[in-house]
Amino acid sequence: MTRTLLSALLLAAATLAPAAHAGEPVATVRVAFDRDGITATRTAGFADRDAGRTVTAGDPVRVASISKLVTTIGAMRLVEAGKLDLDADVSGALGFPLRNPAFPDTPITLRLLLSHRSSLTDAAGYWQTPLDGRLRDLLADPKAWDSGHAPGTWFRYTNLNFPLVAQAMERATGERFDRLMDRLVLRPLGIEGCFNWALCNDAAVARAVVIYDGDGKPAKDDLHGRRPDCPVNAAEDGSCDLAQWRAGENGGLFSPQGGLRISMNGLARIGRMLLREGELDGVRILSPASVRAIATPLWQYAPGRGLTYEEDTGDLGDGFFCRYGMAMQTLATPVEGCRDDPFGDGVARVGHSGSAYGLQSGLWLDRDAGTGVVWFATGMPDERLGGRSAFSAVEEGLAH
Repeated sequence: MTRTLLSALLLAAATLAPAAHAGEPVATVRVAFDRDGITATRTAGFADRDAGRTVTAGDPVRVASISKLVTTIGAMRLVEAGKLDLDADVSGALGFPLRNPAFPDTPITLRLLLSHRSSLTDAAGYWQTPLDGRLRDLLADPKAWDSGHAPGTWFRYTNLNFPLVAQAMERATGERFDRLMDRLVLRPLGIEGCFNWALCNDAAVARAVVIYDGDGKPAKDDLHGRRPDCPVNAAEDGSCDLAQWRAGENGGLFSPQGGLRISMNGLARIGRMLLREGELDGVRILSPASVRAIATPLWQYAPGRGLTYEEDTGDLGDGFFCRYGMAMQTLATPVEGCRDDPFGDGVARVGHSGSAYGLQSGLWLDRDAGTGVVWFATGMPDERLGGRSAFSAVEEGLAH
């Protein structure tokens, strides 16, 4: 069978689903694994369609909000080292008071930030702060806060939580967030990855997956084999000297909420580490207790307890988020109104999804069975269309 025909057949297999309304992806990659290694790999389509470069499981891709889970692994390493505290007022770690103006006496903790129960919103922005700016200035905008719900009482999926987590991590260590994540998570696991391209080597940059939008147009990382001129938001004067970085001033600079570039083979190593209770190939990243703490739901949907969708995207379908720990979602919630089971088998897998710029991604673990899967698809519409669940038909195809 020719490689072209094989790619076409695999692409068709990835998109098979009962509904016919899902967009056809430009590329799909699916890697299944267990505690001991990778068990199956499926790839189809193009990492760079214009260059005719077919996609592989070793190509780095911006995995969107799966970045939050990886960021949390780094944060938990600092918690274990005593440099951060999950349940202390995070104002001390940030160096300024973090308070919802409507609830000035209610502390906000790192645990609340990691579990999207901080009462912050994305309405004032979260990624726009320039290189020489301060993330703190966004918090002065009343739109940054949910004035109707006190911290700890309501789930609202909010990207802004994670730049604040990264800012606390930087201030606790004095290290730039992307370098810190390389030291704490990526390098110990033998993963070639980076947040916002600054630390990835030239070979990884040359293999970047172009993210196409739902119309098939390049939307992100159309690099043509070249490192971006500026891997972060440039300074107000247009300059891009990373020497301007200051610890704890702009935690959004390297996109901890969505900017991780990593291959599916690399992401599978993170999944295997979590399946093995925090250890991989003789290297311990987290304690078993920390892995359990990340995975244990801190919120479960019930009417009046939170939102089941992300407001920042165009995908406002109900029932996507129904159980959430610290940057770890639990699927297949047996509650009316929940549609969070792309596998369709009722198994309470844990992990995280991603969706941005035309990419949909997932990392899902069956901890009892000791198995997992990672995937992504590019060329997808903003909404997750066509599926039986709140996930897209393409993702449901990749789940099987």
